[in-house]
Amino acid sequence: MVKTKELSEDTRNRIVDLHQAGKTESAIGKQLDVKKSTVGAIIRKWKTYKTTTNLPRSGAPRKISARGVKMITRTKTFQKSWSGLASPRSQPHRKPLEGVESPCCPPTGPKNITALEEICMEEWATYQQ
Repeated sequence: MVKTKELSEDTRNRIVDLHQAGKTESAIGKQLDVKKSTVGAIIRKWKTYKTTTNLPRSGAPRKISARGVKMITRTKTFQKSWSGLASPRSQPHRKPLEGVESPCCPPTGPKNITALEEICMEEWATYQQ
């Protein structure tokens, strides 16, 4: 879509004057050779702010939408959580999910080293018999 030049202050004031005189937006647009939607926008602005001058804006427009920010955040979080996984190609001796704990299921097995040592000693004793 092509960006058009803004209307002069004089043209905007004439649009408001014709509106106050009782003309319709279509008639004003045909008379001044301006689109009906532009006439409506100028009249709406005048009714709201009682001025036809350009108002200051809040700043530079966002480069990315709020939805885009959420998507990037979600992707980065996902990458961080799965970055510890071993790739089967880079480390074929590791199991694909080795060392990964699921947030919904607690890990099964001993909670500390001494419990692990006890289990290992018990298993070793059964194999030696």
